[in-house]
Amino acid sequence: MPVSIKSAKEIELMRTAGRILGRVHEELAREIVPGMSTLDIDRICEELIRSYGCIPSFLNYEGFPASVCVSVNDEVVHGIPSGRRIVKEGDIISLDTGVIYKGYQSDAARTVGVGNISKQAADLIERTKLCFFAGMQYAKAGGRLFDISAAIDSHAQYGYGVVRDLVGHGIGRNMHEPPEIPNFRQRFRGIRLRPGMTLAVEPMINIGTWRVNWSSNGWTVTTADGSLSAHYENTILITRSGPELLSVTEEEAENLNQMYLAV
Repeated sequence: MPVSIKSAKEIELMRTAGRILGRVHEELAREIVPGMSTLDIDRICEELIRSYGCIPSFLNYEGFPASVCVSVNDEVVHGIPSGRRIVKEGDIISLDTGVIYKGYQSDAARTVGVGNISKQAADLIERTKLCFFAGMQYAKAGGRLFDISAAIDSHAQYGYGVVRDLVGHGIGRNMHEPPEIPNFRQRFRGIRLRPGMTLAVEPMINIGTWRVNWSSNGWTVTTADGSLSAHYENTILITRSGPELLSVTEEEAENLNQMYLAV
């Protein structure tokens, strides 16, 4: 199935969806404190998404029962919110969520700390973010898709494991569209990138092994060795002049361009 090229109108709708999602992530992160449940986090996230006139794209997607994946510590992705799961000081939480705005989707993930976290955890969060931006150096029209994958893999130093069982994806009217975007080096360089492609690039990095286990609930993925995991994702647009970050606020986009595009 070919990778879709978005029209100017579609891009503008996805840009609006992304700006909203960026605000949701900023506001959600500020709400997280020790003692709240992961279900509390989900309720806040859904309220935020709907307050902006959007639909939570994760809710009931292929049966997922919540508006945000809340993955704690060794949970890589797809943590299911629960009233029994209480977050505590020192935890790290990966928040993966998406919105639908006028039929178009945006998808993004952030890993945040609860209160004071260890230096090891803080370094993992920051370095996972930097892996994303290392990949962005290759998200250019005329470039090759899997050069993004190779750059992410190469930047994940420090003995970290780059998760191989889960990948990024195209996005548009549907949450998951072609192509798949691995976060680790591939044998070939992949398709050529073209202006108008919209992609969700999402490194998932573990302090220990890259290997993971799938929980009996059919959703939650955990590190095989119980080590911490971090997740950073944005929806991006391929343009002639380079990648545009869609799933961030305008203010954050400016700061990120200054901070990371020279990784």
